[in-house]
Amino acid sequence: MSRRAARNGDETGERRSRLRKGVSAEWIAAILLTAKGYRILARRHRNPFGEVDLIATRGKRLAFVEVKRRATLADAEASLTPLQAGRIARAADYWLDRNPAYRDHEVGLDAIFVLPRRWPRHLLNALDAV
Repeated sequence: MSRRAARNGDETGERRSRLRKGVSAEWIAAILLTAKGYRILARRHRNPFGEVDLIATRGKRLAFVEVKRRATLADAEASLTPLQAGRIARAADYWLDRNPAYRDHEVGLDAIFVLPRRWPRHLLNALDAV
């Protein structure tokens, strides 16, 4: 096997591993939200503006949630960027345009940080501050 093929195989394996860990973190986040009384409306929702990890509702609150799995809280907080916040806000607007029943809900752009050996951390409106 050539070095290039070996490297591509390693990259593919690493990519699969990251995807598996990301999906696992999204499940953990969904379980947390469910335990807090939210109903999950969508997971990994894609539209022309990007992907929203979770869309959930509780009462009259509608949350568009970005899930971050990182080694430390500082790394998780640093991973939220203004570009990402804008993308999620546009994706949320697009979703709301197509789901008019939720237009009167309070909309939150939340984040959930999944950290090793710790409870996941749900931050309400975390992307508004970015």
